[in-house]
Amino acid sequence: MEINASLNQFLSTYDELVFKNALILRQVLFENLPYIKEQIDLPAKMVAYCYGQKYSDLICTIIPSKKGLKLGFNRGTELNDIDKVLEGNGKISRYVEIKSEAQIQSKCIKNLIENALIL
Repeated sequence: MEINASLNQFLSTYDELVFKNALILRQVLFENLPYIKEQIDLPAKMVAYCYGQKYSDLICTIIPSKKGLKLGFNRGTELNDIDKVLEGNGKISRYVEIKSEAQIQSKCIKNLIENALIL
């Protein structure tokens, strides 16, 4: 999976661990979401993964910050969160704080991604 210059520039403004984990998470998303489109949203400081141009087509987001990395889910309140890892209290969205590569590669994260795809 090739990283384009815009994504590299965007992620390079964050801590090395956030940068590294974001790329690993990105790879997992591409492996589990066939033909997904990646869009950098600079004003929102996130990378969106969707199958169309409308907000309802959004599956998930990578949200880097100075504090760490989050994997956000557009319809997170509808996800089957059997491991109880989703956080947030918005009406629709939820997120998972990403702390390690092992967590990114976990069955828990892959299950959430697969569930988000079928919503």
